[in-house]
Parts: sequence; C-alpha cells; structure tokens
Amino acid sequence: MQNFNQIQALMQADLAKTDEILIDRLNSDVALINQMSHYIISSGGKRLRPLLLLLCARATNYQGRHHHAMAVVIELIHTATLLHDDVVDESTTRRGQETANELWGNAPSVLVGDFLYSRAFEIMVEPDSMAIMRLLSEATNNIAQGEVLQLLNIKNADVTQEQYFAVIKRKTACLFESACKIGGMLSNSSNETIEALGRFGLHLGNAFQIIDDVLDYESDSATMGKEVGDDLAEGKTTLPMIYALEQTSGEERQILKDAIENADTSHIDDIIAILVRVKAFDFTRSIAENESQHAMEALNALPESDYRSALSLLCELSLKRTS
Repeated sequence: MQNFNQIQALMQADLAKTDEILIDRLNSDVALINQMSHYIISSGGKRLRPLLLLLCARATNYQGRHHHAMAVVIELIHTATLLHDDVVDESTTRRGQETANELWGNAPSVLVGDFLYSRAFEIMVEPDSMAIMRLLSEATNNIAQGEVLQLLNIKNADVTQEQYFAVIKRKTACLFESACKIGGMLSNSSNETIEALGRFGLHLGNAFQIIDDVLDYESDSATMGKEVGDDLAEGKTTLPMIYALEQTSGEERQILKDAIENADTSHIDDIIAILVRVKAFDFTRSIAENESQHAMEALNALPESDYRSALSLLCELSLKRTS
C-alpha cells in the first residue's frame, strides 16, 4: 500500500455506506438547510476523520454496524466547525470554492452549522454507549475552546509554542483522537488499545495541522484552494512565524511583528524570505515528523493487518501533503 487511493480502495465499501448514511441524515424539510448542507458536504475533502474511525474499527476487528453512523457523526461535527470557522475568519473561499457564508451570508451559515451539530448528537446516541457520548461531548466542547483560544491570539505576535500547541490540540487533534478511540470502543477493545488509538489520533492530528500551517506559506492558491498567507491575513500566529520571531531581531523581527499585529500580507515575499533564511519551515516540518513518528509508535498496540498498514501510511502521507 503506497498511496491514499489504495487506502480508499481498501475502505471503499465502508466509505460508500458512510456517504449513503450521511446524505440520508442531512435531509431536512427546510429547503435552505438541504441546499447548504449538501453544498458543503459535496465541496471536496478526503473525509479523513471518518476514514480514521472506520480504519480503527476494522483494525480492531469490529463486526457490528454502528461504525458507519459514528463516522457520519465525526464528519458532521467537523463540517459544523468549518461553517462556523469561515464566519469567524470572514473567509470567502475554501478548497477553491466559495464558502457558505459568502454565498448565503453569516446568519444562515451559523444556523446550519448548529443544525449539523444537533443532527450529529441525534445520531451519536444510536450505539447506546455513554462512553462514546461522553467522549464526543468533550471533544465538541474542546473544539469550541480551541476556537476561542485562537480568537484570543489573533494579531498577537507574542504567542508561544506552548500556546500554539494548546490551540491545535483542541481545535484539530482532539477530533482525530476521538475518531480513533471510537473505532476501538465500538469493538470493545482493551483500555490499553483504546488509549493507544487515542495517542495515534492525537499525534496524527497535530502533524496534520502543523503541515497545514506550513502549506499556508509554501503552497499556492491553485493547490490549496486559498491564497498564500491566508492565516497571516487573518492575524493567526502559527508555528513557522512563532519560530521565526524567536530567531530574528531588529528590522526582520519588526517586519514579522508588524505583519501579525496588522494582519498584513503586503510584504509576504519578504516575510517568506525571512522564514526561509531562519529555516522556519525546516523546523516546523521536523516537529510534524516527530508527531508522525509518535503516531506510528502508538500503532504497535494493534495486530498486523491491512488496516494497520493503512493507518501507518496516513502518518507518512500527512507529511507529504500539498493540499
């Protein structure tokens, strides 16, 4: 197994069933909800988070029927956060397409996001597992806390690496962690295995977000579906900039500081040149590689299988992403 397409082929039946349930559960007698939710769900993305849940369930030999619905829950929660994020960030594009708030406005986007959250909570009771409901409730709350922490850090050039990791753990990694844990919980795996799956998801989620923050400076709009420096334009201080601020002084540091505090990308070429000079991207990628390695080590708790191999490959692919 060497690429993402092969992982998708391995999980084709499970992914198809998950999509079938997803489409069915999006149905509402409110036309605007149908229109917006189907637009968002069909606008692209690799369904990585639900895929993780499905893989972890299969890797722990789950034979039941609830893994598809729980994968839908994960996707609905993720999609709801994207809707709300785009409103907060005043984003106009995502994955190369217009955002829902750009097409329909902020109020409908927030309300449809609320619909997706509430629909997710309707579905999550189906396995009749208090442990799963507790896990997902905590994850949803952590995501909200992460978003607030990130908002408090907007235009703050003094954000530390510790504060950065506190944000991405809540905002991104905790849903990866929950998806992986649920796969093991459904199959009644041991606590040790469930915790190992959680560590896998947490470290993979960290690596995924860290690489995302590198790509915001290294990629291009055609590949990423957004403009280079979009995070900076929103006043977000991510790991490449945090490291560069630590490594610079004088005029260079002032250029970076001003850019963050004014959410200004007018000197983006100069900023990227500084990031390259201090090896900020190399440093950031090394942190992502370390997180990916920790994720792979957690997989030692699982028996050998094609599903475990697919999970391991996702660690490698997370570092090679271009979008």
